[in-house]
Amino acid sequence: MPIRLNLLAEAQAAEELRRRDPVKRAMWIGALLAVLMLGWSAYVWVQSLAANKKLEQVKVLVSQQTNEYQTVLDDQKKLVEVRAKLGALRQLATNRFLNGTLLNALQQRVLNDVQLLKLKVEEQYVANEETKAKTNENGRVVSQGKPASVTERVIVTLDARDNSSTLGDGVTKYKEELETSPYFQALLNRTNELRMFNFVQTRPQDGPAYVSFTLECRLPEKMR
Repeated sequence: MPIRLNLLAEAQAAEELRRRDPVKRAMWIGALLAVLMLGWSAYVWVQSLAANKKLEQVKVLVSQQTNEYQTVLDDQKKLVEVRAKLGALRQLATNRFLNGTLLNALQQRVLNDVQLLKLKVEEQYVANEETKAKTNENGRVVSQGKPASVTERVIVTLDARDNSSTLGDGVTKYKEELETSPYFQALLNRTNELRMFNFVQTRPQDGPAYVSFTLECRLPEKMR
């Protein structure tokens, strides 16, 4: 029986052992996993770039909308201020002191012996600054604020002459006529009344004697 010798058996066994080497297999698996990881990292990086780009677009859009919202709030605030000023102007125009009404009231209270020489109307408007509300450390309002306003002060001065036969009689009568006038009663109150001063008697050489006097009417202050 012939004997067969495999001279390559040892080499084949070594090759088979090399193919079955777990270290080499692990290296191949590790390399494959590394490639997969690199691919996944590249995918995540691309997605991250796209997400960042979209985020920047959203930020720009939000910033634009925020600016528009702030602009709307500013416009609303200005509109409220303008409306308040218009309301104050309408109130001032409606309730302001009218010289024509005063002249009409004076001509309805005329005495034969009393001559009105001079009429003076002083109107003062004092601006009052806005007072802001005060809050405590908890944010609660402890003192209410006040909007800006204007204080109106009106002083009416009448210089007149009494030519009555009994000096001084016309002064008292004229003062009473004005005080009983519905117009002056509506203007004045208990603390504001007609005040008389500069009561002077004059006896000229070429004419009858007369009395000069002044009536002052201080209207109650009004907030506009």
